[in-house]
Amino acid sequence: MAAQKINEAHEHIAKAEKCLKTSLTKWKPDFDSAASEYAKAAVCFKNAKQYEQAKDAYLKEAEYHTENKTAIEQAGMMMKEQKKMPEAIQYIEKACMMYMENGTPDTAAMALDRAGKLIEPLNLEKAVDLYQKAAGVFENEDRLRQAVELLGKASRLLVRLKRLDEAAVALQKEKNMYKEIENFPMCFKKTTAQVLVHLHRGDYVAADKCVRESYSLPGYSGSEDCVAMETLLQGYDEQDEDQVYRVCNSPLLKYMDNDVSNTKYFLFSLIILVKVLWIRDLQPSFKLGIGGQLGSP
Repeated sequence: MAAQKINEAHEHIAKAEKCLKTSLTKWKPDFDSAASEYAKAAVCFKNAKQYEQAKDAYLKEAEYHTENKTAIEQAGMMMKEQKKMPEAIQYIEKACMMYMENGTPDTAAMALDRAGKLIEPLNLEKAVDLYQKAAGVFENEDRLRQAVELLGKASRLLVRLKRLDEAAVALQKEKNMYKEIENFPMCFKKTTAQVLVHLHRGDYVAADKCVRESYSLPGYSGSEDCVAMETLLQGYDEQDEDQVYRVCNSPLLKYMDNDVSNTKYFLFSLIILVKVLWIRDLQPSFKLGIGGQLGSP
């Protein structure tokens, strides 16, 4: 079966090359027909699992049919099949730029999202970049629901990478978008995520500010999210380890579908911060640094 498909692919390539030739009776190459034959060859190579040759055929198709941007993206997918992820992402990003130039930003954003999913298991930093770019494209098109979903992917990865300052900024942007589309329950969840991130950064003031600003959201004051964060902030401020533990181990945080609420990670971090605050009060010669690290002044 594979051998048959490979033979078919070479037949299509031969036809494509014939389409590109000129003669006394044929003055111009037939680029459209050549592109079509290269596309057929690419599919045959792909079915035969000859991914490198399929990639080359897709690039030839793109060369002779410049309006077909998907051929370059398909070349990237052939690199993915060979586990060559950096090269795959390069081709997909190139295709996205062409989608944008061709006036199809939605297609570009969806391709960037796909690229992010591909690279995420291998390179979180690159995935963050791709998700943020995709979100930016959707935001420019006033498609805020799609944009905020991608921002959420980026913010979760930023937390996983411990890039908490950037995560705090991303979460605020998410929250603003959810407020704009009037999805207030998600605003509540983002406030909770903000509080956890700011407390892990050792910034109680910023965490408290997030809760206070959220009082203006319809239904927030007195909600489960609000009461939990007020209780957490109180326990943190009063260095009450048990109170912090109870909130961090509550179902509200335990079952949030977000890296921000990784309870074991944040529970441990917040308890350590509470202990450090207690030590700091006993020993004024020490101060709390960024991220809750204990150090000399």
